[in-house]
Amino acid sequence: MTKYLVAYGATLTVMVALDLLWLGLIAKPIYQQGIGHLMGESPKIAVAVLFYALYAAGLVFFAVAAHPPGDAWGKTLLWAALFGFFAYATYDLTNLATLKGWPVGMSLIDMAWGCVVSTVSAAAGKFALDRFVAG
Repeated sequence: MTKYLVAYGATLTVMVALDLLWLGLIAKPIYQQGIGHLMGESPKIAVAVLFYALYAAGLVFFAVAAHPPGDAWGKTLLWAALFGFFAYATYDLTNLATLKGWPVGMSLIDMAWGCVVSTVSAAAGKFALDRFVAG
């Protein structure tokens, strides 16, 4: 159980750090231009904490823990990328289907980001899991 908590901690830490960089600096102008009229003054921290806690748990369960230590990294990274794609696509495509004026280009960027952040975060979790078991 401890090894999965270590993997979870690594996955969560990397995901939050990357997303803070992404949302706070890199993609902020994209989101402001595309959906600025929908954005609140500040994020709802409790909801954000819940999202990151659940998303990281999903990554660990479906991508990291599904491929035990010593198993090929390619499977973990592929499953993480797919997890990110499907999760972010669910959000973005639902918004495209239901919200007036939701930008297609922003959705494509967001889905790509979902793949990247999920893959890199799961890689951190896989690395931590492998190191914990080897150590």
